[in-house]
Amino acid sequence: MDVYEAVLSRRAVRGFVDRAVPRETLERVLSAAARSPSGSNIQPWRVYVLTGGPLAEVKRLAGERLAAGDPWDEPEYDQYPTELKSPYRERRSDFGEKRYGALGIAREDLEARQRAASANWECFGAPAALFCYIDRGLGLPQWADVGMYLQTVMLLLRAEGLHSCPQMAWAKYRRSVAEALSPPDELILFCGMSIGFEDVTVDHARMGRAPLDETVTFVDGH
Repeated sequence: MDVYEAVLSRRAVRGFVDRAVPRETLERVLSAAARSPSGSNIQPWRVYVLTGGPLAEVKRLAGERLAAGDPWDEPEYDQYPTELKSPYRERRSDFGEKRYGALGIAREDLEARQRAASANWECFGAPAALFCYIDRGLGLPQWADVGMYLQTVMLLLRAEGLHSCPQMAWAKYRRSVAEALSPPDELILFCGMSIGFEDVTVDHARMGRAPLDETVTFVDGH
């Protein structure tokens, strides 16, 4: 699989089959992903990879809180601005409409939307997941490094025939993840990522992208 195919076929998959991902495959991917760009070679990512019993334990802890109606954890970072301006507001709204529309869920059916969202904490059935942390003392450029690292991981997973779904949703149950992993106090959970082989019977809404001229300006001599 070439780079273009990996980029164009990568998407957030929300349905995985019950097929184990070999440890050596994950090690190969994460070893190569360590070559991601990093300002001054800081390498600010700290990753925990879970499979089997440890992953089942995290799912159990989150599931119990969900069933009990336990409130989400206080955020340690803002996932979105309070007032999301145009055109970002419209893009986010369009995502929600297509995502839940593909599931047959109406915009006003908040209960059904919450049920669909709860699949996040089951990792959509994935047999492997990673949880990506960053030191709370680092700055915005290092958060950008983490984003580039995660994109590299996802593209390398595609090269292995695997799919993924990055999930900031796990930050909402960060205490449950910490209960299972006991990360150092100086780390912030940025996101989780479900990893596995796609369940092709699950319908996925394929999200479009803005036209090139909305996001890119060419400045040349022609």
